[in-house]
Amino acid sequence: MNILSRRSLLAIAAVTDIALHARPMPVSAKALAARHNLPPRHLEPVLQALVRNGILKGLRGPRGGYELARERRRITAGDIVRVAMTAYEDEGGSPLPESRLAESVVEPLVRKGIDAFLAELDRVTVEDLCNEAQSETEVEQATPADFTI
Repeated sequence: MNILSRRSLLAIAAVTDIALHARPMPVSAKALAARHNLPPRHLEPVLQALVRNGILKGLRGPRGGYELARERRRITAGDIVRVAMTAYEDEGGSPLPESRLAESVVEPLVRKGIDAFLAELDRVTVEDLCNEAQSETEVEQATPADFTI
């Protein structure tokens, strides 16, 4: 079971990808979408929300794209998820139940769980994610090809 929304997972993956690939030039939405096998229009709302909230910088022009607005070590997975969650809420989503039970019992319980979950994500920086991705790449490259039939 996955607690994070698809949008949140996409946002974390996009920011980490941009952190890994934005040197020397910004990452285009088209290149980012291709690496994640997604249509570019699917990424744009998430990327724009990340720009509006100061996690990414959007650069216009033929060599434009996206790059981090802050250092990798100063952006947490929790920061990214909060932006993705807020962007989804702004779209209107599903209506919430309006009852005394929902407001006095269920909502405080869910809020407590979400706060604990986000606190855990706040311990992980984009720097940590990039280091993990780079170590995974090194492991894949270190495995010799086996051509035995």
